[in-house]
Amino acid sequence: MQIGYARVSKDEQNLDLQIDALKAAGVDRVFSDKLSGVKERKGLNDALSHLREGDVLTVWKLDRLGRSTIELMLLLNNLHERKVEFKSLTEGIDTTNAMGRFYFTMSSALAQLERDRLIERTRAGLAAAKARGRNGGRPAKLTLEQVQMAKGLLETGKPLRDVAKAFGVGRTTLYRSLQRVGGAAE
Repeated sequence: MQIGYARVSKDEQNLDLQIDALKAAGVDRVFSDKLSGVKERKGLNDALSHLREGDVLTVWKLDRLGRSTIELMLLLNNLHERKVEFKSLTEGIDTTNAMGRFYFTMSSALAQLERDRLIERTRAGLAAAKARGRNGGRPAKLTLEQVQMAKGLLETGKPLRDVAKAFGVGRTTLYRSLQRVGGAAE
Protein backbone atom coordinates (compact mmCIF):
# COMPACT_ATOMS: atom_id res chain seq x y z
CA MET A 1 0.00 0.00 0.00
CA GLN A 2 1.20 3.50 -0.79
CA ILE A 3 0.41 6.10 1.91
CA GLY A 4 0.76 9.79 1.07
CA TYR A 5 1.42 12.75 3.30
CA ALA A 6 0.85 16.40 2.39
CA ARG A 7 1.42 19.50 4.49
CA VAL A 8 1.11 23.26 4.17
CA SER A 9 2.26 25.66 6.87
CA LYS A 10 -0.89 27.77 7.19
CA ASP A 11 -4.60 27.07 7.22
CA GLU A 12 -5.16 29.53 4.35
CA GLN A 13 -2.80 27.60 2.06
CA ASN A 14 -4.03 24.95 -0.35
CA LEU A 15 -3.09 21.25 -0.39
CA ASP A 16 -4.46 20.57 -3.90
CA LEU A 17 -1.11 20.62 -5.74
CA GLN A 18 0.43 18.08 -3.37
CA ILE A 19 -2.63 15.85 -3.19
CA ASP A 20 -3.01 15.81 -7.00
CA ALA A 21 0.67 14.86 -7.41
CA LEU A 22 0.39 12.12 -4.79
CA LYS A 23 -2.72 10.64 -6.41
CA ALA A 24 -1.08 10.78 -9.85
CA ALA A 25 1.83 8.80 -8.33
CA GLY A 26 -0.60 6.04 -7.31
CA VAL A 27 -1.01 6.81 -3.61
CA ASP A 28 -3.85 4.82 -2.06
CA ARG A 29 -4.56 7.09 0.91
CA VAL A 30 -3.47 10.66 1.73
CA PHE A 31 -3.05 12.16 5.19
CA SER A 32 -2.49 15.87 5.59
CA ASP A 33 -1.81 18.74 7.94
CA LYS A 34 -2.33 22.49 7.68
CA LEU A 35 0.17 23.77 10.22
CA SER A 36 3.81 24.56 10.77
CA GLY A 37 6.28 21.69 10.69
CA VAL A 38 7.45 22.44 14.23
CA LYS A 39 4.07 21.64 15.77
CA GLU A 40 2.65 18.22 16.58
CA ARG A 41 1.36 16.93 13.24
CA LYS A 42 -1.66 14.69 13.69
CA GLY A 43 -1.85 13.87 9.98
CA LEU A 44 1.77 12.71 9.89
CA ASN A 45 1.31 10.65 13.05
CA ASP A 46 -1.79 9.04 11.53
CA ALA A 47 0.07 8.29 8.28
CA LEU A 48 2.97 6.73 10.18
CA SER A 49 0.61 4.60 12.29
CA HIS A 50 -1.06 3.21 9.13
CA LEU A 51 2.22 2.10 7.54
CA ARG A 52 3.00 -1.61 7.61
CA GLU A 53 6.00 -3.63 6.43
CA GLY A 54 6.27 -3.35 2.65
CA ASP A 55 4.22 -0.12 2.45
CA VAL A 56 5.56 3.07 0.89
CA LEU A 57 5.33 6.53 2.45
CA THR A 58 5.17 9.10 -0.34
CA VAL A 59 5.51 12.87 -0.07
CA TRP A 60 5.43 15.58 -2.71
CA LYS A 61 8.59 17.20 -1.37
CA LEU A 62 11.02 16.19 1.37
CA ASP A 63 10.59 19.42 3.37
CA ARG A 64 6.89 18.62 3.83
CA LEU A 65 7.96 15.71 6.03
CA GLY A 66 10.40 17.47 8.35
CA ARG A 67 12.14 20.77 9.00
CA SER A 68 15.70 19.67 9.75
CA THR A 69 18.06 17.19 8.17
CA ILE A 70 18.47 15.36 11.46
CA GLU A 71 14.70 15.10 11.93
CA LEU A 72 14.31 13.74 8.40
CA MET A 73 17.12 11.23 8.76
CA LEU A 74 15.72 9.95 12.06
CA LEU A 75 12.29 9.53 10.51
CA LEU A 76 13.65 7.84 7.39
CA ASN A 77 15.82 5.52 9.49
CA ASN A 78 12.75 4.63 11.55
CA LEU A 79 10.88 3.77 8.34
CA HIS A 80 13.82 1.66 7.16
CA GLU A 81 13.87 -0.28 10.46
CA ARG A 82 10.13 -0.94 10.06
CA LYS A 83 10.81 -2.15 6.48
CA VAL A 84 8.72 0.69 5.07
CA GLU A 85 9.92 2.26 1.83
CA PHE A 86 9.95 5.98 1.06
CA LYS A 87 9.38 8.18 -2.00
CA SER A 88 9.75 11.91 -2.48
CA LEU A 89 8.27 12.93 -5.82
CA THR A 90 10.06 16.26 -6.31
CA GLU A 91 13.55 15.09 -5.30
CA GLY A 92 13.20 11.71 -7.02
CA ILE A 93 14.07 9.72 -3.90
CA ASP A 94 12.69 6.19 -4.10
CA THR A 95 13.98 3.56 -1.67
CA THR A 96 12.04 0.81 -3.45
CA ASN A 97 14.96 0.45 -5.88
CA ALA A 98 18.73 0.06 -5.55
CA MET A 99 19.61 3.62 -6.66
CA GLY A 100 17.07 5.10 -4.25
CA ARG A 101 18.51 3.10 -1.35
CA PHE A 102 22.01 4.20 -2.39
CA TYR A 103 20.89 7.85 -2.54
CA PHE A 104 19.25 7.52 0.88
CA THR A 105 22.41 5.95 2.37
CA MET A 106 24.60 8.68 0.93
CA SER A 107 22.22 11.39 2.14
CA SER A 108 22.27 9.88 5.63
CA ALA A 109 26.06 9.77 5.63
CA LEU A 110 26.31 13.37 4.42
CA ALA A 111 23.81 14.52 7.04
CA GLN A 112 25.83 12.80 9.78
CA LEU A 113 29.04 14.33 8.42
CA GLU A 114 27.49 17.81 8.46
CA ARG A 115 26.26 17.30 12.02
CA ASP A 116 29.72 16.18 13.15
CA ARG A 117 31.37 19.12 11.39
CA LEU A 118 28.92 21.55 13.00
CA ILE A 119 29.82 20.17 16.44
CA GLU A 120 33.54 20.49 15.64
CA ARG A 121 33.13 24.10 14.44
CA THR A 122 31.12 25.01 17.52
CA ARG A 123 33.71 23.51 19.87
CA ALA A 124 36.56 25.23 18.02
CA GLY A 125 34.73 28.57 18.17
CA LEU A 126 34.08 28.21 21.89
CA ALA A 127 37.74 27.29 22.52
CA ALA A 128 38.94 30.31 20.50
CA ALA A 129 36.59 32.62 22.41
CA LYS A 130 37.73 31.19 25.73
CA ALA A 131 41.39 31.72 24.74
CA ARG A 132 40.50 35.40 24.21
CA GLY A 133 38.95 35.59 27.67
CA ARG A 134 35.33 35.31 26.58
CA ASN A 135 33.35 32.60 28.31
CA GLY A 136 29.94 33.18 26.79
CA GLY A 137 26.71 33.43 28.68
CA ARG A 138 24.98 36.55 29.86
CA PRO A 139 27.09 39.59 30.67
CA ALA A 140 27.57 40.31 34.37
CA LYS A 141 24.99 42.69 35.82
CA LEU A 142 27.55 44.39 38.03
CA THR A 143 31.02 45.62 37.08
CA LEU A 144 34.03 44.77 39.22
CA GLU A 145 33.94 48.30 40.66
CA GLN A 146 30.27 47.98 41.59
CA VAL A 147 30.91 44.65 43.29
CA GLN A 148 33.79 46.19 45.28
CA MET A 149 31.53 49.08 46.33
CA ALA A 150 28.81 46.63 47.36
CA LYS A 151 31.34 44.63 49.36
CA GLY A 152 32.39 47.81 51.14
CA LEU A 153 28.79 48.67 52.00
CA LEU A 154 28.20 45.17 53.35
CA GLU A 155 31.33 45.43 55.50
CA THR A 156 29.90 48.59 57.12
CA GLY A 157 26.86 46.56 58.22
CA LYS A 158 24.31 47.44 55.51
CA PRO A 159 21.79 44.61 54.92
CA LEU A 160 22.31 42.56 51.73
CA ARG A 161 18.79 43.32 50.46
CA ASP A 162 19.36 47.10 50.80
CA VAL A 163 22.70 46.94 48.97
CA ALA A 164 21.17 44.81 46.22
CA LYS A 165 18.28 47.26 45.86
CA ALA A 166 20.71 50.20 45.66
CA PHE A 167 22.43 48.55 42.67
CA GLY A 168 19.15 47.53 41.03
CA VAL A 169 19.73 43.79 41.27
CA GLY A 170 18.29 40.93 43.27
CA ARG A 171 19.92 39.51 46.38
CA THR A 172 20.91 36.32 44.55
CA THR A 173 22.60 38.32 41.78
CA LEU A 174 24.55 40.36 44.30
CA TYR A 175 25.54 37.27 46.25
CA ARG A 176 26.76 35.48 43.09
CA SER A 177 28.65 38.60 41.98
CA LEU A 178 30.42 38.73 45.34
CA GLN A 179 31.32 35.04 45.04
CA ARG A 180 32.59 35.60 41.49
CA VAL A 181 35.16 38.16 42.69
CA GLY A 182 36.02 36.27 45.85
CA GLY A 183 34.18 38.29 48.45
CA ALA A 184 31.19 36.30 49.65
CA ALA A 185 28.55 38.09 51.69
CA GLU A 186 28.19 37.24 55.36
